[in-house]
Amino acid sequence: MVQALQLDAYIGYLIRRCEQVHTALWAAHVSREVTSQQFAVLNTLARRPELDQRTLAEESSLDRSTVNVIVRRLVDQGYVQQVRHERDRRRTVLCLTPDGSQLLNQLIPPAQRINQQMLDALPTEDRATALRLLKTLAEADLS
Repeated sequence: MVQALQLDAYIGYLIRRCEQVHTALWAAHVSREVTSQQFAVLNTLARRPELDQRTLAEESSLDRSTVNVIVRRLVDQGYVQQVRHERDRRRTVLCLTPDGSQLLNQLIPPAQRINQQMLDALPTEDRATALRLLKTLAEADLS
């Protein structure tokens, strides 16, 4: 007899389903052109200008190869620029362009709305707990 998991009690399945819901909301209400990962990169650069790609990857919780592809695309689109560090000319850092800042400013309100929409699916008294638990899981070192 083959064993099978009860998927609705399996955390990986539930996280994947939540990601599917978020991705669908993102495409419908925020952007079909800018992914939530690209948004994370833009937002991180707005919060911490002049990051190198390695630090950007760490700060946005994306792997370095993914950030490399995203940065290349955002540079090609004119939303991010690569510049030499002012004091250490050997370092290349990343900055939002004015177009990148404008794009981010346009994306933030609908991103906030879908975040609230997902939170609103939970009972009011459970929202803070859900966020705390998700942060705990996201920051856990389970390796």
